Amino acid sequence: MSHPTEGRDPATLDQYKLAAEMADRVSARRGNANTYFVSLQSALVAVLGFLTAGASAPDRWVLVAVCSAGLVTATTWYLLLRSYRDLNRAKYEVICRIEAQLPHQVFSDEWISLKRDPVKWWRPRYAELGTVERVVPLAFAGLNVALGYYIGWG
Repeated sequence: MSHPTEGRDPATLDQYKLAAEMADRVSARRGNANTYFVSLQSALVAVLGFLTAGASAPDRWVLVAVCSAGLVTATTWYLLLRSYRDLNRAKYEVICRIEAQLPHQVFSDEWISLKRDPVKWWRPRYAELGTVERVVPLAFAGLNVALGYYIGWG
């Protein structure tokens, strides 16, 4: 009985392993970026709370500036997440092309299985992490706009 990788170029398997590892590293960096931006956004909201709770409130433009910094940060976070998504999409396209030369297509088959059902928000279904996680910076952006408006002109 022959081994499934017998007669195949060992460099192909090595490239596949490297590509999968690099895709995993991008995902880990994305997770670290999310942690950083959630911490930063939380700190900005805490600063607003601290500044407005004091006996003498600072100039409203200082508060609006903090909200503006939060909006810029949320926008940067959103754009960074889009960039990570595009980078990972390209990496997985390469992985899937390499898999075509291997006996099993683990990533390709997994993706086909996950995407089998159409998107219907009223019932459980796999939601891509990139889609779900991009809602968080948008929520913080909305919060910063609302706070800035309330503080500055409300």
